[in-house]
Amino acid sequence: MEKNQVSQLIALYGGRFPEYALRDIYTQLENMDFSEASIRMAQTKDPIVALLISIFLGQFGIDRFYIGDTTMGVLKLITCGGCGIWTIIDWFMIMGDTKTKNYNKINEIF
Repeated sequence: MEKNQVSQLIALYGGRFPEYALRDIYTQLENMDFSEASIRMAQTKDPIVALLISIFLGQFGIDRFYIGDTTMGVLKLITCGGCGIWTIIDWFMIMGDTKTKNYNKINEIF
């Protein structure tokens, strides 16, 4: 893939990954076809959407189901967000967790 195409994908989806991972992702994208890479990058979860879900539906664990953390989602669902404690903690942690999950998912694919 051309460098300008890789730069476009990083510009579009770079906010969905931790800062430390962007160089690694850039290197991996250089070795892929543009259409396949753009599909893979589009399948990642948006941290802003995860935060909004966490604010409005976090007590039911929907935010954790959204990012693929079903165990924590079930625990939050059963305990109503840990009586509200896990819900409040997730307001601060969900964006970072989403970015980390996205990075792990991309590393599995490549």
